[in-house]
Amino acid sequence: MKNVVLFGPPGAGKGTQAEVIKLKYDLFHISTGDVFRNNIKNNTDLGLLAKGYMNKGELVPDEITINMLSEVVEKNIHVNGFIFDGFPRTESQAITLDKLLGKFNTSISGMIALEVNDEILINRLLERGKGSGRADDSNREIIENRINEYYTKTAILKTYYQRKNCYYGVDGVGSIEEITSRIVDAMSKL
Repeated sequence: MKNVVLFGPPGAGKGTQAEVIKLKYDLFHISTGDVFRNNIKNNTDLGLLAKGYMNKGELVPDEITINMLSEVVEKNIHVNGFIFDGFPRTESQAITLDKLLGKFNTSISGMIALEVNDEILINRLLERGKGSGRADDSNREIIENRINEYYTKTAILKTYYQRKNCYYGVDGVGSIEEITSRIVDAMSKL
């Protein structure tokens, strides 16, 4: 079972690349954002709690995130592997994910991190916001707050996976195909 954490700041292209990699390797894509939006759309208790944080560009607390994602993993544990997109975001979540996967005698094979300059990220998100209608992609201040949250609270996960010798940085700038090629190269090392 190949389990990959696809990592990077908001707007790095994780969702786009996850879809390509999912098909290429027959993996199950778990997007934290999609799980959150589905819970919000269905007005679940966890979804309503998450919405308050997301609307301010803040990270959703671990307990809420983990409860939502644990259910998805457990329902789909029969797959060839998972691509985790947007999770884990903290070392605590990474440790919890390790424990969850350990229950099924599997683990994270590697973290592939898309590395992109901040101004490119902001422009990508503002452009995406024009078509998506997502409030968190339409306001530069919220976007900058999301990127800042990533650097102050999430980017430290790089060290966690480097210590486990399974961190792979990938240049996230270029065409979708160029970036995919770099990810495929990193996947060959897992």
